[in-house]
Amino acid sequence: MKLFSLEGQIALVTGASRGLGFAMAGALASAGATVILCARSRASLETAAESIRGSGGSVDIEPFDITDQDAIRNGVRNVLARHGRIDILLNNAGMCEWSDFLQSSVEMWQRTMDTNVTAAYLLAQEVARPMIEHGHGRIINVGSYVSVLGREKLQAYVASKHAVAGLTKSLGAELGRHGIRCNGICPGYFLTDMAEPVASNPQMKEIVRSHISVGRWGNPEELGGVAVFLASEASSYMNGQMLMVDGGVSEILSFSMSVV
Repeated sequence: MKLFSLEGQIALVTGASRGLGFAMAGALASAGATVILCARSRASLETAAESIRGSGGSVDIEPFDITDQDAIRNGVRNVLARHGRIDILLNNAGMCEWSDFLQSSVEMWQRTMDTNVTAAYLLAQEVARPMIEHGHGRIINVGSYVSVLGREKLQAYVASKHAVAGLTKSLGAELGRHGIRCNGICPGYFLTDMAEPVASNPQMKEIVRSHISVGRWGNPEELGGVAVFLASEASSYMNGQMLMVDGGVSEILSFSMSVV
C-alpha cells in the first residue's frame, strides 16, 4: 500500500469545491497529500475545505478564475510561496452547455474551450516549470467518455474533451523525460451538477442507466481511487494514458433485453 501513499505531496485541484473535483481532492487528502482547492468562489472553497479537514485531511484553498491567464499565474505563485512546490496538478474544472448545432454560437464554443482546454494548458505550463526544477511531478487531466466518442447537442464539449486527450498525450511526450508524468481520467455518467440536465429527468436518467453495462450511474467518490493511483508511485510507468471510468459506456454497447 506504500505505492499509493501521497504523504508529503502537494496537490493542486481545480474545480474542487463540489462534484468530481471535491471527491478526488478528498481522496488525495486521505492518501496523505496536502491538497490546495481551487475554484472561483472563496465561500464554496471554505465549505469544501472544512469538510475535508473534518475527515482529517490537510487542505488549503486558492480561489482564482481559471479562464484568466494572469489569475492562473498569480494563483500558482501564491501556492508555491506558501508550500514551496506543487507535486500534483489535477485539472478537473470544466463546463458543459447543450445546444442544437445550428442554434449554437461561437461564444458558447469559446467559453467551453477556454474553460476545458486553455485553462488546463495554461495551468500545466505554469506548474511544469517548477516541476522540471524538482525533477518530478504528476499532471492529471480530466477528460470524459466523449474524449473518444461523439454526442449530439454537445459539439463544443465533445471537441474540448477530445482536445484534453490530445493535450495529455502531447504533455506526456514532452515532459516525461523531466520526470513528469501526464495522464488523464475520463468519467462517464456520474451524479453531479453537470449531469443535472439529464439526471433531473426521470425518463432520460433511466434510459442512460439502462445503457450502462454495470447498470447504474457513477458516484463521485468512485473517481477517488483512480486519482490516487495516477498521482502515486503505483502508476510510475504510466504516461500519456486516458483511463476510462465510465461503467463500460465507451467500450460496451449495452441494451436492455426488451430492446434487443
